[in-house]
Amino acid sequence: MSWLDKIPLLALVIAALALGLAPLSPEPHLWEKIKMLVNGTLIQPIDIFDLLMHASLPLLLVIRLIRQALSGKKSGQSA
Repeated sequence: MSWLDKIPLLALVIAALALGLAPLSPEPHLWEKIKMLVNGTLIQPIDIFDLLMHASLPLLLVIRLIRQALSGKKSGQSA
């Protein structure tokens, strides 16, 4: 996962927001697909692909932030 640490955090935040919130109107696809998943109506392959596509970068951002926080705690404890 060191490749994820090499991506600039600002670029990852901007990309995650752009893909996670696209399109803004009438509602972001990610939000729509999450609602479908909760309601049990996420059954079409295109909808599942859409969920995976729109959630990929926000998920990578979360993983990156968790890794950064954990590595910061480890280095902070040794000081």
